[in-house]
Amino acid sequence: MKTEPTLNSMAVGLISGLILPVMTVAVIWLVRYDGGLFEFISSFQRLGMLSKVISLATIPNLLLFFICIWTNRNFSARGIIFATLIVAFIMLVLKFA
Repeated sequence: MKTEPTLNSMAVGLISGLILPVMTVAVIWLVRYDGGLFEFISSFQRLGMLSKVISLATIPNLLLFFICIWTNRNFSARGIIFATLIVAFIMLVLKFA
């Protein structure tokens, strides 16, 4: 009896929910900015917009969440929600720190 790998776990959802916003910021940086990554992040921090960029980077998590719901991967969807809450907490800390 061969077991198939499952993508329906909170760990898969949590990891993908944390990686997707990072990848989104990286794509924005590659497409719209000519300098280095740390210059990109520090320029948004100087402008007081880093928390806004991070919150916008979590929007693809919504699509990933709905894909998990539509394909009956409810535990992965829970992990994505948890990852989004972690990113929201980080965003709040950056905004008020």
